[in-house]
Amino acid sequence: MSKADGKEECDSRERHAALAGPRSRRRRALLAAGALTALLGGCATGRSGDADGLAQGVVWQPDADHLDPRGDWQRLGVSDLLVQWTAVDGTAYLPGADGTGSPGSPGLSGSPGADAGAAGALKTARRLPDWTRIANEPWARNVIVGLAGRFDETSARSHAAQLIEQSRRLADVRPPVRVAGYYFPVEVDPTWKDAATLGPLLGRLPRPLWISVYDNSNIGGKALAAWLDGWLPRDVGVFLQDGCGLYTRGPAAAREYADALAARLGENRVRIIAEAFRPAAGGAFRSASAGELAPQLHAYRGHRVYLFDGPHYVSAQLVQELLALEGPRS
Repeated sequence: MSKADGKEECDSRERHAALAGPRSRRRRALLAAGALTALLGGCATGRSGDADGLAQGVVWQPDADHLDPRGDWQRLGVSDLLVQWTAVDGTAYLPGADGTGSPGSPGLSGSPGADAGAAGALKTARRLPDWTRIANEPWARNVIVGLAGRFDETSARSHAAQLIEQSRRLADVRPPVRVAGYYFPVEVDPTWKDAATLGPLLGRLPRPLWISVYDNSNIGGKALAAWLDGWLPRDVGVFLQDGCGLYTRGPAAAREYADALAARLGENRVRIIAEAFRPAAGGAFRSASAGELAPQLHAYRGHRVYLFDGPHYVSAQLVQELLALEGPRS
């Protein structure tokens, strides 16, 4: 689930095209009573928010041009924030991730010109988000903290083990927010032949833990659920990218996918990413209209829904238009 503008969205657009994910739709357009009890308790952490609202969460993909997320998504019922990542391509948006806490620090690579992403080191971005302000926003009462990722999906997958190690460092310097879980932003889909190798690596990350999945091949919800169930640890939750942003499927079919995943994996392990973007002229992306987005949100009622991505695509005007379509609540 990557963003839809600039470099990120190009990567994410290939699949999600625009904020969806490297090739996943999200990255393309613009990331238990035993093990199970930990998941059921952990993944259910922070289930506050308006369960009857149009959405319960919003996604934010930090990059150099989007470090100050602002919106009134709480009007839709949102209380949860999913941060796509807190480090991308070796640049961290958390102070102290490089071991120094100094913005602009070269980190462990030792040289400002070094390729921190390739070397496995992290360097702190020169500008950082105001995490304290974000923590006080009504739409960020519960924050799922994204860990280390890359804009390019192929690179992210081939360097998953390295990103796991970077993610462990990021988890040690968690932002000053109410952490409701963690998200590992290497997206998966059934065409990734080596996806099962990710399973053991995820055991090295803190819980509650989430990943995201997309299916551009339309293998069907039951087949996708069976594929995930064959290798994904039982205490890891899944964000399903709905596929509506690039017209891979419609809301009704996306709901069938979500229901199939919930039936196989467990309801508390499944949440939906509602793609709030659509293709525009010239290979770019635009915000979905209220008339386009509302059917998605209505179709997914009963599941926890996260808007992708809030800062890029869900403006105050779009929020107002969605509420106007709803009419007064009784």
